Amino acid sequence: MKKYKNDPNLYFDYRDVKTLQRYTDSYGRIEPISKTGLSAKQQRQLAVAIKRARHLALLPFVSK
Repeated sequence: MKKYKNDPNLYFDYRDVKTLQRYTDSYGRIEPISKTGLSAKQQRQLAVAIKRARHLALLPFVSK
């Protein structure tokens, strides 16, 4: 189980694909809050950023 640092100033940008890929599993699904260790607000911001990146074809919807 990998946990990430819970930084209160953490900001997710949909164009920062490398950072967003850290929070997705090998199938392209968004990691749950129990694995990411983010707050609920940060998890929602992460989900929005990943979904925006998917719609702009920066991230795949499904991999493998």
